[in-house]
Amino acid sequence: MAINAETDPASVGRAYFEAVGRRDLEAMTAFYEPGGVGEIHGLVSLTVPDSYRQWFGDLFRAFPDFKMEILDVIASEEKVAVRWGATGTFNGSANFEGLAPNGASVDLQGCDVLTIGDGRIRHNDAYMNGAEMMRQLGALPPAGSAAEKATTAALNAKTRVLAAVRERRR
Repeated sequence: MAINAETDPASVGRAYFEAVGRRDLEAMTAFYEPGGVGEIHGLVSLTVPDSYRQWFGDLFRAFPDFKMEILDVIASEEKVAVRWGATGTFNGSANFEGLAPNGASVDLQGCDVLTIGDGRIRHNDAYMNGAEMMRQLGALPPAGSAAEKATTAALNAKTRVLAAVRERRR
C-alpha cells in the first residue's frame, strides 16, 4: 500500500493523539484495528474496543479537565514514537486505578511507540513514570520526603529480617 496522508505513520500518530487530547473515545477507537492492543507498561494492558474504551472513559471521567499535547513525533515505515505531556485534576466522577477522586493535579510526560499497518494502530507500547503519577495523586509519598525515607527504611528493615530468617533456615 502506498503511503499517503491517511496511512503515513506520522500522520496517523499525530491524528490519534489529537483525538486523545479532545477526549474523543469514538475517534480514538477508530484509529485502532479491531483487537489492537494498547500496553501502558507497568499500569494496564488494553484491548480495543472493550477494555480500551472502558479504561479511557474512566480516565476522562476521573480527570474532567484532562489535556494532552504532542511534544515530538518521530516516524519510520511502520512505527511512530509520540512524546506527549498530559495534565489534569483528579476531581471527576470516576475512580482511577482504584483511587477515589481527591482533587490532586497531575502533570506528566510520556512516550508511546505505535505500530501502524494500513493506516490503523495495531499495537501501542506506552511508557510513563508511574511512580511519579502516583506521587502526584498522593498514593506515594513525595520524593525525598520524610515519609519516603521512612518507607524506604521500613522496607530495608523487612529485607534484613527476611534475609536473617533465610540464613537461619540453612
